[in-house]
Amino acid sequence: MALPPPESFTLQPEYDFVIVGSGGGSMVAAIYAKLAGLNPVILEKRDKIGGSTGFSGGVWWVPNNHVIKRHGVHDTKELGRRYLAATVDFVGKGTTEARREAFLDEAPEMIQFLEDQGMEFEYPDGWSDYYDDRDGGQPRGRSLVAMPYDLRNLGPWEEKLSRYAPFIGIPFPSLPLIKMLMVKRSFAAKKIMARLALAVAKNKILGRHIAAHGAAIQGRMLEMTLKRGIPIISGFASDQLIEEDGRIVAVSGVHEGQRKTVRSRYGLLMNVGGFARNDEMRQKYQRKPISNQWTNANPGDTGEMIEEMIRHGADTENLDMAVWVPTSLNADGSLPAGAHGKDGTPYPFMHVGEIAVPHYIWVTKRGNRFVNEANSYMELGEALYENDAVPAFAVFDDRAMRNYAYASLMPGMKPIKQWLESGFLIKADTIAELAAKAGIDPDGLAAQIERYNRYAETGVDEEFHKGERQYDRLRGDPTHKPNPCVGSIAKGPFYATRIFPGDVGTFGGVVTDEHARVLRSDGSIIEGLYATGNCTSSVMGRSYPGPGASISPAFAFGYIAAKDAVGKRHNQA
Repeated sequence: MALPPPESFTLQPEYDFVIVGSGGGSMVAAIYAKLAGLNPVILEKRDKIGGSTGFSGGVWWVPNNHVIKRHGVHDTKELGRRYLAATVDFVGKGTTEARREAFLDEAPEMIQFLEDQGMEFEYPDGWSDYYDDRDGGQPRGRSLVAMPYDLRNLGPWEEKLSRYAPFIGIPFPSLPLIKMLMVKRSFAAKKIMARLALAVAKNKILGRHIAAHGAAIQGRMLEMTLKRGIPIISGFASDQLIEEDGRIVAVSGVHEGQRKTVRSRYGLLMNVGGFARNDEMRQKYQRKPISNQWTNANPGDTGEMIEEMIRHGADTENLDMAVWVPTSLNADGSLPAGAHGKDGTPYPFMHVGEIAVPHYIWVTKRGNRFVNEANSYMELGEALYENDAVPAFAVFDDRAMRNYAYASLMPGMKPIKQWLESGFLIKADTIAELAAKAGIDPDGLAAQIERYNRYAETGVDEEFHKGERQYDRLRGDPTHKPNPCVGSIAKGPFYATRIFPGDVGTFGGVVTDEHARVLRSDGSIIEGLYATGNCTSSVMGRSYPGPGASISPAFAFGYIAAKDAVGKRHNQA
């Protein structure tokens, strides 16, 4: 079935269900609404479709879903409930019992719905929950990814898909790529690299445009949406909500150079992302230091519609939060060499690959460790702020540099010359010299490394328990004994870089209820207004229980919002 070309959709003045933003939660909502008899539309301000989901690693985290059960994983709603109780310790307006129960009930149903509509899932077996040692934790994992997808299926829509440039051309999802980083230490990793090279070469010969990660999710979601004739209007820069008699009835914005207003009969769903690219909002709402230059978020993450919802009385929560993915920067907070694309677009380094390897620790300027470095990226970002450790310092020895990945370097690659010349990468022959060059307290660092080296001998990290969980070991070195994540820092030369709280998007916003309806500070409902995704206060609170813990609620509450809108239509019929 040929997809309708982009120019075939003409903006109408009114629809049954208006969805602002084109992330994954938007498309599942539109498909559900369409199948239930509504006439939905998706309005996207950018010329690219797919939002933050298209830019992402492309993972859903869903307890009790049918796909993992097909692979023999035992999971239940009760286990999911216990795990969320053990990990989501923030008690707030977005983490109510009603919202948590809605997520646990509707997210697995949403996954089944997507598969019924054509989504193809893959189970990354072994990509564990981030706190698999806690009550209800799942060491094999509860996450799903989309099967790699040939973007040629989109025809002229392919060039309109929102994509993260560093992922382009990589046809493998994240888990095998994580394992491949042990290519100098593991035969299994060498096999993955060989498979990847073969796949890339084969795709090039056959002219296939195979995408993984968020592009695989959103490519297939876009195809599913278009096949159902759902209009997607790009270049609609929403900036106003229209309220009549206490109800939100329309959205207004600039489209093709003209002010346009689009009315909705049964509600508007805001899936407009966060404000990671808006430095004014970051300085206003978030902890310091912070910068919109440290983010890898979708370029459309500019926050103006969050401010517009606030103007209409929406309550907010956790605006100081982001999905932290720590980065390393120059001393002045600027990006180092290698952290830009060929076209000059900034892509700050994301430290998720090497954080659990041996011979590597993080310390404060006092020289003390302050966190299990193998923790989830979200917890690492929180730890930076909670310990007044911005910047912190990654300290590692020659074995870490030679055997493992670091920033943009694959294992075994020599440091970029500019890194050493600029002082981004600090190098020294002794720990004392390293401390002096980096500005770390030398006595504190020496004492810390002495303690850590004792832990390396026993394999037990007595301070932060690194390497005790399945999640830690996933990124560690399986050949290193007795602990794959803990190795002495003893072989020079020694290295350090400065660690800052980078992110892939903000993680707080307007407060919604279990039906995805936006609430005022007094708990009353703003009639006609729904929200999902990174513009909302997450059901996960200030935690990140597993890979995909932001995408799955965005999808789930988009699905829930569509259900509620459909119910309104039936009640009025």
